[in-house]
Amino acid sequence: MQANECPVKIPHLILASASPRRAALLSQIGLTYDVHPSDAVEPPPHVYANKPASEVTQELAFLKASSVAQHYDNGLIIGADTLVALDGELLGKPTDDAEAVAMLTYLSNRSHEVVTGVALIDASSGREQVWAETTQVYFRKLQNNEITAYIASGEPMDKAGAYGIQGRGAAFVRRIDGCYFNVVGLPLASLVEHLSNFQSKEY
Repeated sequence: MQANECPVKIPHLILASASPRRAALLSQIGLTYDVHPSDAVEPPPHVYANKPASEVTQELAFLKASSVAQHYDNGLIIGADTLVALDGELLGKPTDDAEAVAMLTYLSNRSHEVVTGVALIDASSGREQVWAETTQVYFRKLQNNEITAYIASGEPMDKAGAYGIQGRGAAFVRRIDGCYFNVVGLPLASLVEHLSNFQSKEY
């Protein structure tokens, strides 16, 4: 096996996401893939108001993967969705600066869950696997000027919970329990475990 080669031999991968972070994670473990962002229309947030984050993320991941799978006769499609959950409230990406302030203030000096749902669909057979992984994240107390400066950087606006642990938001995180990569956007260890169930027969 070459140094940058993933140990799992699986069908051709298609990432149903425009997230550069998810793409980078797949590349990091030596996987090759095509990118085909999903054009699925997600239901409005109130539809999921009373559902647990693990259920919501799995539904959305499957929605994304299935919308892309219909364009292919073969290949393994990966869909994913990440949400932040605190006190039963689900936090997605902020819609504006004011919402980003509210989210970060809410998370300050508390622990929250980051939940990523992942869906795999084999386009040739229709076989599918869907699961969710949760990581507990502990924030230190954030100062108002820190929040303002962070939002001014632009980093929070395309991230669930209004922060990126792989970027400047790392300075807010005191510790985590669980998979770090799950917080970034893909739980790599469990992904590879599930990918092994789709190993190409030729190997």
